[in-house]
Amino acid sequence: MGKLIGRNLNTSVFISGRGSNLLSLIRYSKIQKSKININLVISNNKLSKGLKYAKKNKIKFHIINYSKKNHAERVILKYLKKNKIDLICLAGFMKILSSGFIRKFKNPILNIHPSLLPKYKGLNTHRRAIQNKDKFSGATVHLVTSKLDTGKIILQKKVRISKADTEQTLAKKVLKIEHKLYPAAIKKFLKV
Repeated sequence: MGKLIGRNLNTSVFISGRGSNLLSLIRYSKIQKSKININLVISNNKLSKGLKYAKKNKIKFHIINYSKKNHAERVILKYLKKNKIDLICLAGFMKILSSGFIRKFKNPILNIHPSLLPKYKGLNTHRRAIQNKDKFSGATVHLVTSKLDTGKIILQKKVRISKADTEQTLAKKVLKIEHKLYPAAIKKFLKV
C-alpha cells in the first residue's frame, strides 16, 4: 500500500445489479477529500441497472461474459492493467474471484457484504439472520482473500432487526447503511 499513499487511487468498481453502492462511491469520489477516482466499471450483467450510472458519469465500463471464468478473469486483468487500476471495490458483484485473479492483481480488493461478518458468509444473509432470530444485522466492508468473505474486516455497521422485518425490509435497511459505510471504510482503509 505504501506506493499508493499520497495520490488519488485509480479505482474500478465491479457490479452485477442495481448499482446503488456504485452510485454512492461515485458521489464519494467527487468530494474534495476523496482519495479515489473511479476510472472503470466492470459488470458481468449487461442488464445491470448500475451501468447507467457509469454512462451518466462518463466512466468507462466493460460487460464481461462469465460463461468461461478463466477467460473472463484474464480479460478483466487486461482492462485493469490498461487503466492502471490501484484498487478494486466489489459492490454487489455476484461472481467469486479466483485465488489466481486475486494473486495476479496484487493491489487491494475491497468488498461490501450484507451481514455482520463472520456471521452469514455467502448468500441469503437476511433470511438467515431472521430465521436465527438475531437482534441485529448489518453490513461489513472487508479485504478480499481467496476464502469467501473471510478477509480482514475494515468497518461494520449494525441495524436492529424488528419482529416485523421480512427479508425485503431488512435488505432495504441494510442497503441504506451500506451507502454510508463503503465510503467510510475506504477513508479508514486509506487512512484519510
